[in-house]
Amino acid sequence: MDNKIKTIGVLTSGGDAPGMNAAVRAVTRTAISQGICVKAIYRGYQGLIDGEIKEFTTQDVSGIIQRGGTILKSARCMEFQTPEGRKKAYKTIQKEHIDALVVIGGDGTFTGGRLFAQEYDVPVIGLPGTIDNDLWGTDATIGYDTSLSTITDCIDKLRDTATSHERVFLVEIMGRNAGFLTLNAAIAGGCEAAIIPERKSVPEQIEDAIGNGRRKTKNSSIVLVQEHAVEGGAATVAKMIEKAHPEYSTRVTVLGHLQRGGSPSAYDRILASRMGVAAIYALLDGQRNVMVGIQNDDIVLVPLSKAIHQKKDVKEDAWQALLTLSI
Repeated sequence: MDNKIKTIGVLTSGGDAPGMNAAVRAVTRTAISQGICVKAIYRGYQGLIDGEIKEFTTQDVSGIIQRGGTILKSARCMEFQTPEGRKKAYKTIQKEHIDALVVIGGDGTFTGGRLFAQEYDVPVIGLPGTIDNDLWGTDATIGYDTSLSTITDCIDKLRDTATSHERVFLVEIMGRNAGFLTLNAAIAGGCEAAIIPERKSVPEQIEDAIGNGRRKTKNSSIVLVQEHAVEGGAATVAKMIEKAHPEYSTRVTVLGHLQRGGSPSAYDRILASRMGVAAIYALLDGQRNVMVGIQNDDIVLVPLSKAIHQKKDVKEDAWQALLTLSI
């Protein structure tokens, strides 16, 4: 096959996710094995605009598969959202002789990459790197499994204090506008309720969950609240509970960026590696403007437009499992 791609650029953008380094490693080593030069772009699209670029060798990605975060750094780039910013980025592409981009990130990263590809006819392959797991067309995103395990571990520790002091803990969970982390962490942590954007939870449902637990002689409750499911987050829910049940002692815990950190799980390392390899072979096959996803443990290619714009919903059976097991 006559492959015109001689040099690729790789970047990470948006919120960091465990496994991004494994993806960078896989992309770099696979590309080099196919005779393709790899240009590492630092600080996402901002680095593409500013020309923060270094040619990578296999040695540059040695010893990083177990590291959290991203060695390429990440930054929010408002300038790339403007035509002028993207024009500067394209000048960098030309200067560095980059023929295609592999972008690792979430919804915002893909939105920017797709627009750039349309304007300048640059092939773009997206790898879903986000703890939110909110991209359509893939069963899992890089970083989701690790974050879920981190949250579950925190819940286990909070349960000790909640039980000792007979308190209701409201734990605020990340996820942007999606409830995957919150719902599945609630199941894994044996929590009494989860408030997520996909389900219109009402104060009565929270009361029922806590009340059921109390009637079963449980002297504590843990309720997970997705950060954007309710205005004001977990603090708002705590006030609702205190108003309806003054006898309850409530505490609010915001896990925050703890959920992003840590060494990636084995699953995330494997997922990122498989996706990174697939990204290069997709380019060699002439693919462009697609996301590498995984469905039923098979690697698939999904148009970026669908990954971004189609809504991915939580599994109904998972929601039913939480409701059933919390009584």
